Amino acid sequence: MPVTRKGLWLILMGLLVMVSGFVLMMGGAPSDPQVFNWSIFDFRRLVAAPVVIACGVVVIVVGIMSHPKSEEKEEAR
Repeated sequence: MPVTRKGLWLILMGLLVMVSGFVLMMGGAPSDPQVFNWSIFDFRRLVAAPVVIACGVVVIVVGIMSHPKSEEKEEAR
């Protein structure tokens, strides 16, 4: 199998991190549509959430690209 068990766990953890980033980005809807809500421009939505999502993507890429250690030992022989 191209993706190892450890890689599959990393992919699932990366997806969980990405979902948490999207949850951080949610919210900011005003109760009255005629009033502008400045909370859509806060630090959590503009900086923290995209950084968390990018970290999730990095974890997923590491999970996909990691090599199983047993193949490295067999190649050395």
